[in-house]
Amino acid sequence: MPKNVIIGCGYVGERLARVLLEQGQSVCGVVQSAASLARLTAAGIPALRYDLTGSAADSVPLALAGTHLFHFAPPPASGTEDTHTRQLIAAFEHTGHPSRLVYISTTGVYGDCGGAWVDEEWPTEPTLARSQRRLDAETQLRRWSQASGGELVILRVAGIYGPERLPLERLQRGLPLVRSEEAPYSNRIHVDDLVTICVAAMAHGRNGAIFNVSDGHPSTMTAYFLQIAELAGLPAPPLISMADAAAQLSEGMMGYMSESRRLSNRRLREELGVTLHYPTLREGLAQVLNRA
Repeated sequence: MPKNVIIGCGYVGERLARVLLEQGQSVCGVVQSAASLARLTAAGIPALRYDLTGSAADSVPLALAGTHLFHFAPPPASGTEDTHTRQLIAAFEHTGHPSRLVYISTTGVYGDCGGAWVDEEWPTEPTLARSQRRLDAETQLRRWSQASGGELVILRVAGIYGPERLPLERLQRGLPLVRSEEAPYSNRIHVDDLVTICVAAMAHGRNGAIFNVSDGHPSTMTAYFLQIAELAGLPAPPLISMADAAAQLSEGMMGYMSESRRLSNRRLREELGVTLHYPTLREGLAQVLNRA
């Protein structure tokens, strides 16, 4: 039986699996598609398929009793409930309960905070359906932890960037952005730092703890795009007013533009003792773009 199981072993999970294997730990990545299974197998990562969108909770082909479970699987694409997490929790009755579970949630559960500095005690008031689904998953997992005795750590993660995770295509297309003085604050974390945090959270995160996961240096969303354009050698995009944005930006982008907050990562640094490799965007982008 593997010590570590990664449900939803995708962009973050594959990197985490490699780190754990390098440490000599046993790992199994769980994915939904045949293509993902082939990708992990080619990378030398033990893996299997399981579809959380199904209804057969007893069909998980893996014993989970006593494992360390990383739950990275995304919720459904619509609605306000995470039925995938509900399916996973139901499966524990047949597979056994993990001893510890680390869940990747989103900082979107805080909703719009008007640009205020936000710590983990800030009330959760998600306004977007995708964030409501994440909060529903958090609630379900807390109930599971209390009922089963399984330990739980929740990571509320800011925007993830890294190799193949930069908005370069959008910048190349010259799509507009809201001008800096009207743009909301956004927060981010380099994927490698997120992996380090996941390992630390599983190893010694306090049971029931919630951690904001960000580099602690927020900027406006427009400043983020402009910095990427500068370092990637791309033209700066045209800037428009917020009043004009609804007619020119996608619904998804407008959703991000509707919320503004600055995340404190003090608890992350003090309780988990994590030192970030990329504490600022400039350092992180230099690594992603291979520029000093």
